[in-house]
Amino acid sequence: MQDGFVKVSARTPEVRVADVSFNVEQCVRQVEDACADGAKVVVLPELCITGYTCEDLFWQDALLDAAQRGLYAFAEHTSALDALLFVGVPWRVNGKLYNCAAALCGGEILALIPKTFVPNYNEFYEMRHFTPAPASCDCDFIDMGQEELVPFGTNVLLRCASMPDLVVAAEICEDLWAPNPPSVSHALAGATVIVNLSASNAIVGKAAYRRQLVVGQSARLVCAYIYTSAGWGESTTDVVFAGHNMVAENGTLLAESAPFGAGNATSEIDVSSITTERMRMSTFNTTRPGGKADYVEVDFTLEREKTVLTRHVSARPFVPSDGAKRDARCEDVFTIQAWGLAKRLEHTHCSCAVVGVSGGLDSTLALLVTVRAFDLLGLDRGGIIAVTMPGFGTTDRTHGNATTLSDALGVQLREVSIVPAVRQHFADIGHDESVHDVTYENCQARERTQIIMDIANKEGGMVIGTGDLSELALGWATYNGDHMSMYGVNGGVPKTLVRHLVRYVADTCENDAEADILYDVLDTPVSPELLPANEDGTIAQQTEDLVGPYELHDFFLYQVLRRGFTPRKVYRLALYAFEGEYDEQTILKWLKVFYRRFFAQQFKRSCLPDGPKVGSAAVSPRGDLRMPSDACATLWLSELQGL
Repeated sequence: MQDGFVKVSARTPEVRVADVSFNVEQCVRQVEDACADGAKVVVLPELCITGYTCEDLFWQDALLDAAQRGLYAFAEHTSALDALLFVGVPWRVNGKLYNCAAALCGGEILALIPKTFVPNYNEFYEMRHFTPAPASCDCDFIDMGQEELVPFGTNVLLRCASMPDLVVAAEICEDLWAPNPPSVSHALAGATVIVNLSASNAIVGKAAYRRQLVVGQSARLVCAYIYTSAGWGESTTDVVFAGHNMVAENGTLLAESAPFGAGNATSEIDVSSITTERMRMSTFNTTRPGGKADYVEVDFTLEREKTVLTRHVSARPFVPSDGAKRDARCEDVFTIQAWGLAKRLEHTHCSCAVVGVSGGLDSTLALLVTVRAFDLLGLDRGGIIAVTMPGFGTTDRTHGNATTLSDALGVQLREVSIVPAVRQHFADIGHDESVHDVTYENCQARERTQIIMDIANKEGGMVIGTGDLSELALGWATYNGDHMSMYGVNGGVPKTLVRHLVRYVADTCENDAEADILYDVLDTPVSPELLPANEDGTIAQQTEDLVGPYELHDFFLYQVLRRGFTPRKVYRLALYAFEGEYDEQTILKWLKVFYRRFFAQQFKRSCLPDGPKVGSAAVSPRGDLRMPSDACATLWLSELQGL
């Protein structure tokens, strides 16, 4: 329970139909095992104290009296556990029988939550025995043998006093299948975690549908959803129960026990990220009619401790690890880029595009996108002017790749050396060419931009930007140099994904000459080539030596911009995701660099050219990032002190 993480567990105990003592013993064993594993919220199935399949035995007082004693025994045996527990039990209230979820903590029964939608179709005959939850939103308070009365009703929120973002509500099985599940109201009332105690039987195809419901509901409600279902031991007279358990968070399945499996789904949910995401979404309105007036809030307390992470945290959040999904992502991004540019070309009646090509990854991707946009519009590729502009640091390898690729793609190639013009400019401003400082570098970048802008003017063309999202986040661009274009096709694409996009084209282009060049571009170190080459003609200036590994910066970028995490949480997640790849000090060093540069370089992002958003993280001043250019990084950097 630190940094918003809470370990939760959905478990299926073995049951014997109508054998309450045995069932309570098994339920206690399951929650003890879960708590030993660090779980702070543990959910057991529907009616598991008696068994779901008791049928007309639910009319027997002997069973119902035993169920009452069983719940009290369960409370007593779990009183020393530091966890919020949910267990299914039948309960009589005002002469009616209800299918209930009992919530407990520290041996105290906190609430009794009845099932709202009681099925009475196909194989289900629950209404023969159970009454649906009262239609009134108001909770009753019933005597359960404790010092205080216990709320009985569907509108109950269980709020953790030691972690305010942990707000839990419950629904039962069929409730999720209904057109308007109780969980909708729960989430709008502030619940960040929904638990579902279920006894969903196994039939062909149902597991996949059930999974879609759980994951989809967690996404729709921006919540964590813990689902558990009855399993081994239930009667198989007409149906079979498979113990299908799941933990989902905001559209992502974190853990799942396969049907007929071990019956245990355990993971960590991040309740702080849920509240942050809801805060961002103007359409997630928790001030629904009536507000929380019709909800009863019950506090419980758990010990605060550092939750050990076991959930998957991708070190490369922009790049799917699965090959097929990665290819699909690349095709989506590539198409978005090309369609965005095609629309701009069509709107401006432009049939000429100018791309500065260096033989590096970014300019290669921009050229490939431009080619696809021209193909979409049925324009002659000869209208694409690829301009190579060798300077003081250009190597034969990158120059050769730029020219060969242009030929393979069937576009115009022009070469304009920047050396004479830059030397004249050095003389004009009084700069010593032997001093390889920022002036030396930026004069070259701005000269290249001037050349392609002027060629575009001369030819009636449009300058296509090459800079990517990662460079813009770090401010690794020359202001009014490569920072500027007439349409920036790469501005929404992080560097780690740029590489895979180029590889995707190489793998699928069916042009051997084009593919060979693209593979060599992929093997070339990332460099602006603004410093003279080494004596052996190789690249002397490598970007990642200066600003840090792009895979780290892309990880930071995602966690900071997309998730809104604190610096300490970003650092913790980076240590976990990159374990064995980078040590603590390396990660901390480049995280500080990220924050310093991100804040200091906002003025460049405040005047970016148009370009398509392709993913969930973006820095356009007209879209996702409205950030003042004068904001201070002090608060963020101070949080990293002492780590």
